[in-house]
Amino acid sequence: MREVGYFDIVERVAEICVKAACLLPEDVFAALEKSVGIEVSELGASLLRDCVRNSQVASEKECPICQDTGFAVFFVEMGEEVRVEGGSLAGAISEGTALGYSRGYLRKSIVDDPVFGRRNTGDNTPPVIHLELVPGDKIRIVVAPKGGGSENMSALAMLKPSDGKRGIVEFAVKTVVEAGGNPCPPLVVGIGVGGTFEKAAILAKKSLLRPLGQPSTSSGYALMEAEILGRINSSGVGPQGLGGSVTALAVHIEHFPCHIASLPVAVNLNCHAARHAETTI
Repeated sequence: MREVGYFDIVERVAEICVKAACLLPEDVFAALEKSVGIEVSELGASLLRDCVRNSQVASEKECPICQDTGFAVFFVEMGEEVRVEGGSLAGAISEGTALGYSRGYLRKSIVDDPVFGRRNTGDNTPPVIHLELVPGDKIRIVVAPKGGGSENMSALAMLKPSDGKRGIVEFAVKTVVEAGGNPCPPLVVGIGVGGTFEKAAILAKKSLLRPLGQPSTSSGYALMEAEILGRINSSGVGPQGLGGSVTALAVHIEHFPCHIASLPVAVNLNCHAARHAETTI
């Protein structure tokens, strides 16, 4: 059994929290640059150039890409042959989040109760942690900060099995079009299909971590991704909702087995600042 030190995890988590806030992943940046030449609207192309320049400045000056540095969401793969020495994994991730958001001067956006009081916790904790046990003796930690604007425009539907592919496509396109400029397009659209109510939502969010534009390994879902992307970009919403041909940079679908009577579908939208960073210990 391999042991990993509690404070080693704290430090690694702090580092990736700052990195995710300031450095746009290379695949997302490349997609933004490419979109400038695709956009048919002059205003839209200008807005996309601003997005590219904003990301460059954030990287050069090591400052946040966006003032909304998001809810800290973690996807963790923990080897079955590793244990945390000196504390708990959850405690280390929470402490690392607080340290990273303080060290990087990142905005603290979390309130302690969603209804009563809504007092800011002051350190952007608690984080959301999705834990998966895997073979091996390593811990892989991915942080995906999620801003409020795009998160608020996400949606989930419990469709009937008879709604099938057409129902999924229509629901996804409707969600994006009705969101308009609120989630700060161009977007990355994550879709989770199957599982249960909560599993579909997690699948949708996790799909946003896939390399941008990499199609599903299932040919049927890959074709559905392409169809939904085409429909979204033909909607006219455009960059920042001000019209144009680039409303989304990519559509990613993840699927999971489901009950014979169910067809859960979740759509999790991410703004053009599709931020994430990772570390393996």
